[in-house]
Amino acid sequence: MIIMKKVILFLFSTLLSAAAIHAQSPPNVIYIYADDMGYGELGCYGQQKIKTPHLDHMAAEGMRFTQHYSGTPVCAPARCMLLTGKNGGHSYIRGNYELGGFPDSLEGGQMPLPEGTFTLGHLFKDAGYATAAIGKWGLGSAHTTGHPLLQGFDYFYGYLDQKQAHNYYPTHLWENQAWDTLNNPDIWVHRALNPQTATDKDFDYFKGNEYSVDKMTEKAVAFIRKHKQQPFFLYLPYTIPHVSLQVPEKYINMYKGQFDEKPYYGQRGYAASKYPLSTYAGMITCLDDQVGIIMNAVKKLGLDQNTIILFSSDNGATFNGGVDAAFFNSVQGLRGLKMDIYEGGFREPFIARWPGKIPAGKTSSLLSVQYDMMPTFAELTGQRLTHAVNGISLLPELLGKGKQQQHPYLYFEYPEKGGQVAVRIGKWKGIRTGIKKNRQAPWQLYNLETDGHENKDIAARHPDIIQQMQAIALKEHQHPHIKEWEFIDPKFERPKNP
Repeated sequence: MIIMKKVILFLFSTLLSAAAIHAQSPPNVIYIYADDMGYGELGCYGQQKIKTPHLDHMAAEGMRFTQHYSGTPVCAPARCMLLTGKNGGHSYIRGNYELGGFPDSLEGGQMPLPEGTFTLGHLFKDAGYATAAIGKWGLGSAHTTGHPLLQGFDYFYGYLDQKQAHNYYPTHLWENQAWDTLNNPDIWVHRALNPQTATDKDFDYFKGNEYSVDKMTEKAVAFIRKHKQQPFFLYLPYTIPHVSLQVPEKYINMYKGQFDEKPYYGQRGYAASKYPLSTYAGMITCLDDQVGIIMNAVKKLGLDQNTIILFSSDNGATFNGGVDAAFFNSVQGLRGLKMDIYEGGFREPFIARWPGKIPAGKTSSLLSVQYDMMPTFAELTGQRLTHAVNGISLLPELLGKGKQQQHPYLYFEYPEKGGQVAVRIGKWKGIRTGIKKNRQAPWQLYNLETDGHENKDIAARHPDIIQQMQAIALKEHQHPHIKEWEFIDPKFERPKNP
């Protein structure tokens, strides 16, 4: 009886919270998504060498989360999980399944979302919002079921194909279904230079005239202006700081001379850069400037008090392309980088700002994940989800009203880099790696309260916790639709002799 009363009180407080929101006009929502940004690459998350004043100000005026995860540590599946509210065991897309090639003539994108997928775009459209996706999509190219216009978005501008997004000075971007030609030369960004003969002219080969990020911001501001009289949802997945190392010269000049750096000649993929450290730092400051432009546009249009702006990233800092994550302490000493299910691979910054609604200057240690956005936005817009998701609404935590539901656990499944699984239960983090080669790969166990860098495996001391995590993994894993992603319970191997 006591439990039933608590449930009723929780539901009542949640309804009151939603009703209070909708007594005013529905809030605009802008979700800004960085690409390959490490947990420690913003000043408000401890960064010492790179300047991010706008995002730091956003955090000071809003809420900063310290235990927030991407759904998985690589691009396309992280975006799928964010947009559909599914974890790695349930998501339709679980890896970067590339189609086509790098040249314009071979542009094919990644595995498309299927027809009938319910995305955040659909959620907001059902609530009467204008919807736009501007930036990097990676969930289906032109003339596929995964195109943004078929997945709940009224407007799209940017890269449909992640491979095209390796170049910040592309020959074209896409506007809805149309090819938008840019004033840039045809650049092969994976062309390596000879360290013995490379000249300034060789490095200049990777420069263009129209920077794709500037175009994205231009279109985003235009969308906000066009829909200032109605509620809108703007999904803004920028490509920064994903390599290639390319940024307008003014941002490189902000940092040149501050670092002891040597040229990067492209030996580990992506564009060569004469000043790789300055370029990388400049790219993050450039992204910060875009956030500032968006926030300023919202304020100038008088929308600030009724617009919630959120910021996160798809996965941790990268390990190639001339990026030096150790130099910048990009993941604040956490173990792992992009493609790892250790903390550095997918624990992400998460900032939320809504003046007068979200408390200013607050830090939250709530265990949360990007597939929580679906139920969060459903509650924000007063909708009931009619299909299963793996997330919980974070709205009570954001608004400081009502009782916040807690995740009993988080489940992560990633079929690439040997096959990896992780489970988070409170302070406990369990990990299995190399499962494709060894179906019996042992669990590792870390106490993140006392060992946040995951250095001390204590699995042998806690067989009961390992047993619990194994049960969660068996429960959460659903068979994927392609063979390459089934590494946990394959049905296509010949059984071994007893």
